[in-house]
Amino acid sequence: MSVSILLLLVLGISIVFYVLGGRRAIKTAGGDGRTLHSRPTYYGMYSALWAAILGVVVIVLWRIGQTFFLDSTIIDALPDDIANGDANQLRLVISTVKSLVSGGVASQIQPYMNPAVEAYRSALHLTSWALAAAALVAAAFGGGIIFARINPEMRARNEVERIARYGLIACASVAILTTAGIVLSMLFETIHFFKVVPLSNFFLGTEWDPRFSSAGRDGGDAGQFGMIPLMAGTMYVAFVAMLVAVPIGLLAAMYLSEYASPMFRSFAKPMLEILAGIPTVVYGFFALVTVGPFLRDTGTMFGLDVDARSVLTAGIVMGIMIIPFISSLSDDIITQVPRSLREGSLGLGATKSETIRKVIFPAALPGIVGSILLAASRAIGETMIVVMAAGVAANLSGNPFEPMTTVTVKIVNQLTGDNEFTSPQTLVAFALGMTLFVITLGLNIFALHIVRKYREQYD
Repeated sequence: MSVSILLLLVLGISIVFYVLGGRRAIKTAGGDGRTLHSRPTYYGMYSALWAAILGVVVIVLWRIGQTFFLDSTIIDALPDDIANGDANQLRLVISTVKSLVSGGVASQIQPYMNPAVEAYRSALHLTSWALAAAALVAAAFGGGIIFARINPEMRARNEVERIARYGLIACASVAILTTAGIVLSMLFETIHFFKVVPLSNFFLGTEWDPRFSSAGRDGGDAGQFGMIPLMAGTMYVAFVAMLVAVPIGLLAAMYLSEYASPMFRSFAKPMLEILAGIPTVVYGFFALVTVGPFLRDTGTMFGLDVDARSVLTAGIVMGIMIIPFISSLSDDIITQVPRSLREGSLGLGATKSETIRKVIFPAALPGIVGSILLAASRAIGETMIVVMAAGVAANLSGNPFEPMTTVTVKIVNQLTGDNEFTSPQTLVAFALGMTLFVITLGLNIFALHIVRKYREQYD
């Protein structure tokens, strides 16, 4: 039985207890709901929540333990030399067996796998039905316990609200735990990478050639994992993008907040924010087909050798993409500046432009700086536009008319190859990701620090 069907059955049991719980509450009160501590729906909801919670907990715990049980079943059915042999080969055999049972096609099927396939199929069938029985019994038991305890004095509403509070805490913890899991996974793999490649070769190296780093070369890994070209390309493309986005975004925000009529603002701001919803692959295609050839032809007219796939192409298109991040956030911040500051400046004889430049803009500056730094973080982490508009060549150049690449592009390249997961050529992606994570985290913390430090001056 599939997990989705099982969850629907648990939900059905919960609905049954919801209906029965409310009716029992009325019955125990002698038909007079006014004598109940809580409304009848809370009694039903309390029973239903316990049924759903116990059923889902059993499913989750069973699925976690089922994985280890099924793997051990496969291992027990394998020959001793395979079961006690190389760990990587054993993982490959287990995944092959699971693929065969699920209907997939495996490229390397050995005769010794057939008993393991049969053992895994039988164990999977048995554990699936056992899981269904255990989950349904647990749901019925949880709902039945509360159902039997229902009486007019039960504080059902308080218990339901307590469960809801715990649920909200669990949901809020998901983001924290997910972030911690991502950071720890990158950190551990990064440590494994630096056990093979020295820190100096990674952070100070100027040559990027990881795929052939130790093939027929003296020095092995030395000098082949240098991240300086990648980081230089990342910062260069982001810098060009910010040169495009910051002036246009700030001027658009100033106009929308101070000069535009309400009718025009209600139309223009949503249209501007649509840019943030366009997929990045569309921007990349736009850069590859339109912007790149245009810059190349324009450069030829002035005697410049401009590559269609260059830092300039990627930076311009990326700048267009992040304009809404700056304009929308800055517009919201400017409109929050107290009206008394505007009226006081105008009352002293300042013109509208002088009020904007000398009063409103300084008052909103902390928030504007925060929006710019957040947009910079978005630009640093972009991948698709760079792949299609700036290429994948790890060049170290100051010429914006030449192709360069970024850290995110190389992360994708290293994780989509055919190298072993434990090889330095793959582990370097985690080192690059950890470095980029620290940089973007620092920018975000700096932006939040500026906003919080100066925000109260104009409240």
